[in-house]
Amino acid sequence: MEQRIKTIRKSNNLTQTEFGKRIGVKGNTVTNYETGLRIPSEAVILAICREFDVSERWLRTGEGVMLVERSADEKLAAFLGDVLSRGPEDFRRRCLETLSRLKPEEWYVLEHMIEKTGSKKGSKKTGPKGAG
Repeated sequence: MEQRIKTIRKSNNLTQTEFGKRIGVKGNTVTNYETGLRIPSEAVILAICREFDVSERWLRTGEGVMLVERSADEKLAAFLGDVLSRGPEDFRRRCLETLSRLKPEEWYVLEHMIEKTGSKKGSKKTGPKGAG
């Protein structure tokens, strides 16, 4: 598994420290994984698979293909699962909690602000009746 972890890291052009941040461990821990001095926990294996769209079977055994294709819904579900697993101090979690309290008309305003910045082109107008 150590060589496969190194392959994932190098194919994403990441240092051991950068890779570690993405999966929630320190750079020297990644070094230990890559040299075989430590075996990643179940949680770390799942974090690697989720973060880098890697097949768990391939990571564990070397069998099959390295990368898996996930649908937009699967990627969103994985993102939400990751955010929900974080503590209340995590910015992404605080941001989503704030968004969850928006009223329909506030969503409409937010959508238009995003469209004005050019971040979302060609979206359908989905505001509430009478808005806009």
